Amino acid sequence: MAKTIQAIRGMNDCLPTQTPLWQKVESTIERVVSAYGYNEIRMPIVEMTPLFKRAIGDVTDVVEKEMYTFEDRNGDSLSLRPEGTASCVRAGIENGLFYNQEQRLWYMGPMFRHERPQKGRYRQFHQVGVEVFGLQGPDVDAELIMMTARLWKELGIDQHVRLELNSIGSLEARHNYRQALIAYLEPHIDVLDDDCKRRLHTNPMRILDSKNPDVQAILGDVPALADYLDDESKAHFAGLCEMLDNAGIAYTVNQRLVRGLDYYNRTVFEWITESLGAQGTVCGGGRYDGLVEQLGGKATPAVGFAMGLERLVLLMEELQLTEVRRRVDAYVVTMGEGSMMAGLQLAEQLRDQIPTMRVMNHFGGGNFKKQFKRADAVGAAFALVLAETEITEGKVTIKDLRGGEQQTLSTAEAIEWLQAQM
Repeated sequence: MAKTIQAIRGMNDCLPTQTPLWQKVESTIERVVSAYGYNEIRMPIVEMTPLFKRAIGDVTDVVEKEMYTFEDRNGDSLSLRPEGTASCVRAGIENGLFYNQEQRLWYMGPMFRHERPQKGRYRQFHQVGVEVFGLQGPDVDAELIMMTARLWKELGIDQHVRLELNSIGSLEARHNYRQALIAYLEPHIDVLDDDCKRRLHTNPMRILDSKNPDVQAILGDVPALADYLDDESKAHFAGLCEMLDNAGIAYTVNQRLVRGLDYYNRTVFEWITESLGAQGTVCGGGRYDGLVEQLGGKATPAVGFAMGLERLVLLMEELQLTEVRRRVDAYVVTMGEGSMMAGLQLAEQLRDQIPTMRVMNHFGGGNFKKQFKRADAVGAAFALVLAETEITEGKVTIKDLRGGEQQTLSTAEAIEWLQAQM
C-alpha cells in the first residue's frame, strides 16, 4: 500500500466545515473596504527576491530567516511573497499607477514565511492589505484606522481589540535616534540575547519590542523616541490623534511600537487582542513614504495596513462568534417517475428567480425518511417535495424543517412564498 502524502507542516487545509466562517470574514472585509471607495488589486504569489530585500531590509528576520527563496530554471532568484506591500508597490510602479495619481487599493491572498508553526502563526497564511498612495496628510491615516474600527464592529469583535499608536518620525530623525539607542544599549551588551546583539548595529529599534524579560528590564531608562521626532512628524501625529479623538476612537500611545519592517516612517499602529495569547496583533500598519522611491518609482507618500485572516478567524472562534448563514436554504426531495427531472427544473427556476437562494437536489434515490434526514444534515431550512401527485397537479409541497408547518402550493405560489422568506 502506497504511503499517504500529507500537507506541508504549517500549510493547512480549510475544510468545508470551516470555510463558511472564512467566507463571512472575507465578505465583511470586502464590503467594508468597498464602502470607502477602495479598489481591489491582485498580484502574483512569486516575485523576484531583490524586491523583498530592497523593500523589507536585508537584516530583518523576514529576509534573513523566513522567506521561501529558490532559483528557477533561468537562474533567477525568486521568492514566495512574505507580505503584500512590496508587491503592491512593484505593481503600481510597473503599471504606471502612481505618477500624478492617487490610488486607494486593497488585496487579499496567501503569504509565505518559513517560521515555527504555532496557533495563529503559519507558514502559509492569508492576509488582507489596504494601501493608499499619493496622500500625505494625517487625514488618510485616520481614515484607515476608522475603517478598521468599523470592520471590528461589523465582525462583532470591537470590544475585544485595542489600538496602539506611535510615530517613528522621518528617516533623519530615526537615524539620530538610532545612534542614541545604540549608545544606550552598548553598555548592556551582556544582557542582550543573540537576536538583540545581531540587531544592535543593524536594526536596533526592533530591540524595543523584544519579548525577552531581561531585555525589557534594561529598557526602563531608554531614550524616548518622541524626543527625537522632527517638527513635521510631531505635527502629523498630533493631527492624527486629534482626528481619532473627534471620531471617538480610543487609543494608547506606545513609544516602543516600531513595527518589524524597515520601510515604515511617521505613523505606525497595531490593533491588539488579549484573547489569543502570544499572537495578540490582529492588524498592523503605518506610513511608508519612501518605499515607492526606494523601489525605483517617483517619490510618493503612502500608508497602509495588513491583517491576518487566520487570527481574525481564531478570534471569532474564541469569542464564539461563529454563526454563519446556512449553506443550504432548500433541499429538493423527489419520489416517483419523472420526479428527478422535475426536481432539477424546479431548482433551476428557483435559482433564476431568487438568485440569493441556495438550493440542493437530492441524488442517489432513497425513501422520504432518508431524503429528509439528508436535508436536515446539510442544514436546509425547507424541504421541497415533488412526488407523483405534485408533478401531476403542478404543485410543490414545502415542509419547514425547523418546526413549522407543511403546505402545498402551485409552483408559482411556492416560488413567491420562498422569495418572501429570503
